[in-house]
Amino acid sequence: MLRCTRAWRLPLEGLGPHSPSFARVPVAPSSSGGRGEAEPRPLPLSYSLLDGEAALPAVIFLHGLFGCKTNFNSIAKAFAQQTGRRVLTVDARNHGNSPHSPDMSYEIMSQDLQDLLPQLDLVPCVVVGHSMGGRTAMLLALQRPELVERLIAVDISPVEGTGSSHFPAYVAAMRTVNIPDGLPRSHARKLADEQLSSVVQRQESYLGPTLFLLGGNSQFVHPSHHPEIIRLFPRAQIQTVPNAGHWIHAERPQDFIDAIRGFLV
Repeated sequence: MLRCTRAWRLPLEGLGPHSPSFARVPVAPSSSGGRGEAEPRPLPLSYSLLDGEAALPAVIFLHGLFGCKTNFNSIAKAFAQQTGRRVLTVDARNHGNSPHSPDMSYEIMSQDLQDLLPQLDLVPCVVVGHSMGGRTAMLLALQRPELVERLIAVDISPVEGTGSSHFPAYVAAMRTVNIPDGLPRSHARKLADEQLSSVVQRQESYLGPTLFLLGGNSQFVHPSHHPEIIRLFPRAQIQTVPNAGHWIHAERPQDFIDAIRGFLV
């Protein structure tokens, strides 16, 4: 497994054969939690951008919990070569080389992207998010639809508790891991259980083309989630990749790329 998040030193959503070393990342002070204090501020995220045709919408890949941007290295390179598009991979806050902060929620991770993507002149863009990154992508599309040309959510839904049944395995895997200065386990559990409806009930539906790409062997998205998916994303398609679990991009990379390319045609 690929070790990406320095704070936890344990990858649970990023898979790969090697473990890159990172310099120590900066820790941002909390901007919330005290009476009269400012709202959480966007952080300057670490990213990697592959050049391509500026006339085509760029493709943004967002990793899952405990992952990092390098989880998509080979996918990003192949996709840039095969499509000629610009491709951006991003470390979420508290992951990879992005700064650490005690502020952690889908709301603030969406704000991070709302700050970054216009700075890089990449909007509107195609946003592809796996698991945690998928929920962040959904919220970004709902809050700022003008920034998202198309949305692809990989093996995740907006419904409460999508990842909760899998969280005991996360805790068991972490029981021997020292977590001295990163996010506490309660933050990780919150992200696993958080229902986007607590935020998106204030938002209109996202009317752009949307693909929910599911692993055929995964249980993260249930048929009972479909009505809420369609309510929030009326133009959603749901596609399954056979013989793939939750980490579709790692287990079936060419099928993953083909599904995205087919959706962009």
